[in-house]
Amino acid sequence: MKPDKPTTIKEIAKLLKVSVSTVSRALNDHPSIGLTTKMRVKKLASEMNYEPNQKAIQFLHGKSFIIGVVLPELSESFFSAAISGIEDVAYKRNYTVLLAQSHDDAEKEKLLVTKMKSQRVDGLLVSVSKTTSSYEHFEVFRRLNIPVVFFDRIPPIKDIHYVRSNLESGTFEAVNYLLKKGHRTIGLVNGPDTLVASHERKEGYIRAMTSNRLKFDPSLMVECDLSEEGTVKAMDTMLNHRRKPTAIVTFNDYVALFAMRYAKSLGLKDIDFVSYANLPIINYMDHTPIASVEQFPYKQGKKAADILIDLINKPRNEVGTTEQAYFNVVVESELIISEPK
Repeated sequence: MKPDKPTTIKEIAKLLKVSVSTVSRALNDHPSIGLTTKMRVKKLASEMNYEPNQKAIQFLHGKSFIIGVVLPELSESFFSAAISGIEDVAYKRNYTVLLAQSHDDAEKEKLLVTKMKSQRVDGLLVSVSKTTSSYEHFEVFRRLNIPVVFFDRIPPIKDIHYVRSNLESGTFEAVNYLLKKGHRTIGLVNGPDTLVASHERKEGYIRAMTSNRLKFDPSLMVECDLSEEGTVKAMDTMLNHRRKPTAIVTFNDYVALFAMRYAKSLGLKDIDFVSYANLPIINYMDHTPIASVEQFPYKQGKKAADILIDLINKPRNEVGTTEQAYFNVVVESELIISEPK
């Protein structure tokens, strides 16, 4: 038995004895079609289980109505929240989201970006991996006038659209908070040098120390690769410093978890920790950071998706031109104080 063929606009038009263009306009709520005709067309279309031909729609509009998203790890609560914001916008604006994870691998990121192009996405949202140091794989999108918007982890290159959190001010606020609590030897477990976010944390840290007339000691700032092993190595370096820190600012809540667990294993209970992201994970920790810098991932994702779809809907000759204005949105961070358990 052959499967039923999908209903076509031509069949609906024949049954209602109207033109194909009338049916098409009625289904798309065109103002030239009267309410009675629209209701008749939509009623019959529903009864006949009519579904729009997506390929025909894509051909007509010159779009796939798909946006690609490449991010490091969906398992991280931060990126899950960002995706929720992206999907909420995409749903309201009739776009489908094609999601891919780089797992913080630069080579995989390059491959995924190439695959997104082959899938003919209308635009791309990207949070770069921690190991990405070359950004040439995004240039093909620029040449094809396909818009790209970076969010959270943005590359250190000019003329890009991005949405990020103000991490310099967040770090300044976090270090000031620790100074007000009486700490004078404050460490920073920072992220890889390839990330713009690491540089922003560093600048905020230095500004907070120097504005309080304290000498900046670069040896109290240690980089790590954001893994547990890397965090432990960074902690070893810091704890073997001649001036042992009484408080430590960590790159994010996961690094804070690794650092606090390691400090506990060494019997160190008097170090105050401050982290970033303010993720739900900290509510399940035996000992929580005393504060966390909220970066508003949902808001970042939502804003990035809105910008991308606005760019997609611009005339193609306005996207990727030298005269183009680039969207650079900075979401203000907020220091959230918590009572340690």
